[in-house]
Amino acid sequence: MKLYTSVGPNPRVVKMFLAEKGIDVDRIEVDLRGGENRREPYMAVNPAGQTPALALESGVNLTEITAICEYLEEITPHPPLIGTNAEERAQTRMWTRRVDLKICEPMANGFRFAEGLPLFENRMRCLPEAAPGLKAVAQDGLAWLEANFQGPWVAGGRFTLADILLFAFLDFGAVVGQPLDPKFAKVSDWFARVKARPSAAASA
Repeated sequence: MKLYTSVGPNPRVVKMFLAEKGIDVDRIEVDLRGGENRREPYMAVNPAGQTPALALESGVNLTEITAICEYLEEITPHPPLIGTNAEERAQTRMWTRRVDLKICEPMANGFRFAEGLPLFENRMRCLPEAAPGLKAVAQDGLAWLEANFQGPWVAGGRFTLADILLFAFLDFGAVVGQPLDPKFAKVSDWFARVKARPSAAASA
């Protein structure tokens, strides 16, 4: 397998997932800032022009971070990062979806439409006027998570893909003008626990 990777939180999710699994794959760096992801030959790998992408030995290219991680879980079940039975997998997918919609997506677009605008305005439809509202939506999502956090991990007693996804985006947010507010004490403690895992440093 080969992983097409770059800077940014999305590739980091897959790199951290791989590190937790102990899977080593060849990596090809894609120059995101230089726009390599938006032209050939990379567009033949992923027509959406996004990273990461996982090239399988069969010739199939997998894109979208949750799909890639689901595949990696299937081929390397241990340690489980999605689940070992239907209930665990459903809970992981539920929490992954929640943090993605409530926090990660609005945070990412808040960046793209504001601090990241010079990079993205010629690559996608950008709505600069929406940036403040999107950043506020991400903060609302964090407030919701804080109120509903049972711990020690996002999905409860298991460290899962939901933790990896949220960590990658919050760590990214800290350097693009959307730091984690310390008033979210439970989430801040959780963040410190994830940051202490070897996979966090290995994927940075």
